[in-house]
Amino acid sequence: MATSDHDWTPDSWRARHAAQSPTWPDPAHLSRVEAELATKPPLVFAGEARRLQDDLALVSRGEAFLLQAGDCAESFYDGSADAIRDKLKVILQMAVALTYAAGVPVIKVGRIAGQFAKPRSDSFEERDGVRLDAFRGHIVNGEAFDEVARRPDPDRMLAAYHQSVATLNLLRAFTTGGFAALSRVHAWNQEFVANSLEGKRYEVVADEIERALQFMRACGIDLHDDNALRTVDFYTSHEALILPYEQALTRRDSLTGDWYDCSAHMLWIGDRTRQLDGAHVEFLRGVANPLGLKVGPTMGTDELVRLTAALNPENRPGRLTLIARMGQDRVDERLPPLVERLRDEGVHVVWACDPMHGNTFVTAAGQKTRHFDDVLAETAKFFELHQALGTWPGGLHVELTGDNVTECLGGGSRLVEGDLTFNYTSICDPRLNATQSLDMAFHVAEFLQRYSGANGARSL
Repeated sequence: MATSDHDWTPDSWRARHAAQSPTWPDPAHLSRVEAELATKPPLVFAGEARRLQDDLALVSRGEAFLLQAGDCAESFYDGSADAIRDKLKVILQMAVALTYAAGVPVIKVGRIAGQFAKPRSDSFEERDGVRLDAFRGHIVNGEAFDEVARRPDPDRMLAAYHQSVATLNLLRAFTTGGFAALSRVHAWNQEFVANSLEGKRYEVVADEIERALQFMRACGIDLHDDNALRTVDFYTSHEALILPYEQALTRRDSLTGDWYDCSAHMLWIGDRTRQLDGAHVEFLRGVANPLGLKVGPTMGTDELVRLTAALNPENRPGRLTLIARMGQDRVDERLPPLVERLRDEGVHVVWACDPMHGNTFVTAAGQKTRHFDDVLAETAKFFELHQALGTWPGGLHVELTGDNVTECLGGGSRLVEGDLTFNYTSICDPRLNATQSLDMAFHVAEFLQRYSGANGARSL
């Protein structure tokens, strides 16, 4: 159970300050939408969330690795079957590379089917003397710079729910209907990726997996009878930023009596909404889902200890994932004291690396981007410091897409600043494209090999 019933209710957060919340122009309209959402079927089920927590408990013990990946902010205009399929392909490819190299299970969690909101540095945006609400993601308002688009609209929460339903239906079909079967490992390599060095490297791994499957068939093993080879567990997550939406989809589990936020299997608190006395911590401490907490460079050790105690008072393995996002120039200084403090106090957490959010910059052309080398540098340092401290570098948290976008510089795509205008489609932050994502997976696989030594890891 997440917390005791007598000091928490699904609406107790309303007595606290909710940072990063939009100002809804019509409270009655908002209330009507919340009431309608509360009657909708859950998007995910409590039993699935419990299974994810069990899987993350393996990660916390160093027996598995977490891959959490997907869009920075999902778009209402990009929910096609092809886009969802291609995103899943990339995540499956990354998981194969990691599993093959490290010899441990990879827990796959998508930033998908709910990641429609984004925190903003400023509440307003001004252009040519015109001042409007900041764009906060399609669950709140539109990105066009005009008064109508930027007005927060509660009906968008209903649109986000319905798009999440469609996305989840397709994901479940893909992950249980044969598309994700290990025998289809070659089919996940998209043409534009297959022609790259990373794609060819992936094909070598896929060939070896195919040969292993052929050997098993020759030994009389019925691969169609092994569910683990035909399906994958794939979980969803998003930042629980818009609390009226999250509360409306919170349900009491009939088996355990615990409350679950049924908008996703895993919810996380962002670096801008982690206030110990704030509404987001208050709400999420009471739901029984696995939780994430972004840990930025301003996080203090005492603050982190208090937050972990509030969000996981029973110190239950798998309950809490700490997603470090320091920036490659600050991770060496800021992260070790936090890891050491929790290690020394016996606090059970999963440590994951978000190497993207601390490494964002704006080019001379005014386009927001990230350099693959910076992303990789922070990831490498994350692994090195965990090895030095004797703790498990439990996961990778990245923003990516299955499309051949030109949003991040360098990496397998060898993109330079002049390429950014070719196919920059993100409505918020820059994402790794499919080739860069696979490049990152191979690097992380090598980091895991170095960490694990000779514990059955394979050379890539």
